[in-house]
Amino acid sequence: MKYYPIILILLVFGCEKDNPTSNPDDEPDENIIIPDSNTIGTLINSSTSWDSFTLFTPSQSSDTYLIDNCGQMINKWTSDYLSGKSVYLLEDGSILRSGEIINENIRIGGIGGAIELIDWDDNLLWSYVYSSDQYSHHHDAIPLPNGNFLLLVATRKTSEEAIENGRDPSTLTEGELYNEQIIEVTPIGQNQIEIVWEWNVWDHLIQDFDPTKANYGIISDNPQLMDINFIGRSNNKADWLHANGLAYNSMKDEIIISFQGTSELFIIDHSTTTLEAASHTGGFHNKGGDIIYRWGNPQVYDQGSSGNRTLYGQHYPHWIPDSYPDGGKIIIFNNGLDREGNYSEVNIISPPTDGFGNYLYQTGTAFLPEEAEWQYNDIGNFSSEIISSAQRLANGNTLICEGQKGRFFEISSNNRIVWEYINPDSGSGILTQGEQGLDNAVFRALKYSQDYQAFNNRELIPENPIELEPNIGNCQ
Repeated sequence: MKYYPIILILLVFGCEKDNPTSNPDDEPDENIIIPDSNTIGTLINSSTSWDSFTLFTPSQSSDTYLIDNCGQMINKWTSDYLSGKSVYLLEDGSILRSGEIINENIRIGGIGGAIELIDWDDNLLWSYVYSSDQYSHHHDAIPLPNGNFLLLVATRKTSEEAIENGRDPSTLTEGELYNEQIIEVTPIGQNQIEIVWEWNVWDHLIQDFDPTKANYGIISDNPQLMDINFIGRSNNKADWLHANGLAYNSMKDEIIISFQGTSELFIIDHSTTTLEAASHTGGFHNKGGDIIYRWGNPQVYDQGSSGNRTLYGQHYPHWIPDSYPDGGKIIIFNNGLDREGNYSEVNIISPPTDGFGNYLYQTGTAFLPEEAEWQYNDIGNFSSEIISSAQRLANGNTLICEGQKGRFFEISSNNRIVWEYINPDSGSGILTQGEQGLDNAVFRALKYSQDYQAFNNRELIPENPIELEPNIGNCQ
């Protein structure tokens, strides 16, 4: 079993229970005045917003920005690649950034392929391309406390391989099927890696279609496995699972992987060896690489119907740190994709565990809880079918990235909007204040405390906002 220092790297905090629905008519009552005519950049900044810096990479940009609550630029990094979706600020002030490399052989939205480390002064420290005609990194690359990275990877499986594993041949309309893989890599030098651990969903399949093929069994009796014939919203495409995010918990040594295609999150054990991760035994939970917890859509493992579904194309499920209120629970941006009403939510769930940290499960039922214990929505004013994120903050507020609109807003514990920002870096270039956002989507936005280690001993001088002809009023 590998050992990792007990350091929780996820910058998400706190939670208040049972919040009421949003009141979009609430207005800040503080004396920070920002012109009502603003259409981009900072629109609202209340004194009750978390005094922090926000990191984001616009989807159609090669730039990554760090801004303060007034929208003034604290730092900027420039890559040779457009956004490959994820970006994280590390404790040394460098960023771990994914870059987009179009791969004609891996037809998947959210394609990445390039992974980079860029220091605070915009110098490229390390870069690696994980893309070929057989595989590609996509969506997420996350840092671990030991200096390694976890990469989300799609790999191609032939029709023959899929059929041998029990896939219904009539559903292989693209002649292949993608395996979702997680690899842990150690960066070496300036452009090399060593793969030190891996997990593949392909090793944890079940099917009830063909008793003469591998993985045959009763799906409802095996919630620790993934039904290779659950089509979900994939419309029989090769990209049937469409994983879109990873999260790591160093206290538990566990990984969350989010699947948009089936509207589920899985938790798997990272304490395994690679050999154990390909099996059904080993690791802290002694279940190898099998699913130790899943949530969102119990019909995938024949323990419910569409009426029991709770997730709809979700993004960025991750743990709230243990040292904050509601620590250990999971916060999720629930997009609402394919849901009646087509609205987004932010949900928090608390997976039940025993005194030893094992996830509780009663045979013949769905994993609990039946529904989220906390939710935020604002039907008619808040919706993003794809991308997006939510993050609990140290003061109990919640940062929400409404990704398709390039909109970030922070809500207080009573769901009042206390900070709001519209990304001005669009597909047509930097917008001028007063223009409307166009093609300004953002995959994810994260706030970092001003006392985060990355800012130690740095002269943080706010520069002009990103937008042209800015007007931030008296915001300081």
